[in-house]
Amino acid sequence: MNITKKINIFALYLPLALLLAPDQAWALQVHAPPEGIYVHQLAHLFFVAALSYLFWDVRRSAFPGKGWRYLQIFCILMILWNILAFSGHWLGFDIASSDIIHPAGYFSSRLIGPITSIKFIYFCATLDHLLSVPALFFLFLCMRSLYRSIETKEEK
Repeated sequence: MNITKKINIFALYLPLALLLAPDQAWALQVHAPPEGIYVHQLAHLFFVAALSYLFWDVRRSAFPGKGWRYLQIFCILMILWNILAFSGHWLGFDIASSDIIHPAGYFSSRLIGPITSIKFIYFCATLDHLLSVPALFFLFLCMRSLYRSIETKEEK
C-alpha cells in the first residue's frame, strides 16, 4: 500500500475516531457578567427586529404560494421565541442560584419551593423549545415548498 493511500485512509478514520470517542465538547459559552448578558439580550432584540422586517416585507409583497405563508408563520413563532427567551433571561436575575438544583447534571434542573410567580414564569420561559422547534419545522416546510415550486417551473 502506497503512502498516499495510507494518508487518505488516516484522513477518513481520524474524524470518525474523534466523533466516536469524544472527551468534552465544550458546547456552552458562558457570558462574563454583566457585558455578556447585555450583548446577548441585544442580539435577541436585533433578531426580533430582523424577523419583524422579514415578516412585514413578505406580507407587503404578497408573494403567492404556501411557502411564503410558512415563512410568515416561522417569523411569528421565532419572534415569540425571542420574546420568551428575552423574558427568561431577564427573570433569571431574580432567581437565586439556590432556587434551582441539578440532581443529575445540567440537563435535569428542578425548581425548589416555594413556587412564586417569578419562578413559575421563569420555568415557563425555559420551555422555549416548544416555540423554536415548530418554528424550524415551518422554516423547513417553507424551504421545501419554495424548492418544489422552482422545480416545477423548471420542468415546464
